[in-house]
Amino acid sequence: MTTSSGPGAADFASTPAQKKAAAGTIENELEPNTKKAAERADTATENARKGFDGWETAAGLKTVADTWDRQVRTLMGRLAAEKNALRGASGLFTGNDTGVGNQLIAQSKLNHL
Repeated sequence: MTTSSGPGAADFASTPAQKKAAAGTIENELEPNTKKAAERADTATENARKGFDGWETAAGLKTVADTWDRQVRTLMGRLAAEKNALRGASGLFTGNDTGVGNQLIAQSKLNHL
């Protein structure tokens, strides 16, 4: 396996195990930690908003909280999509390899000897 990083990387490869590990990291670390951080921020913002009840600051904090919630939902959706893509990619590559191999075997004259 050859890997390189940075601009103009000539080669990129990752194993099914690396894809599985990355998907596991998303599921077991990034998703739950993002959710916890969002909940903490929601609680702190709501407490601050209550403290400024009747002031324009409370309305501003509500707007900020709504924007934050939309951004968190978007991030959680992207994390889930990446996790699913990582898990699906390995199966796609294996399926493609098996399919091409089966086509070659079926077309091979050696196979019919």
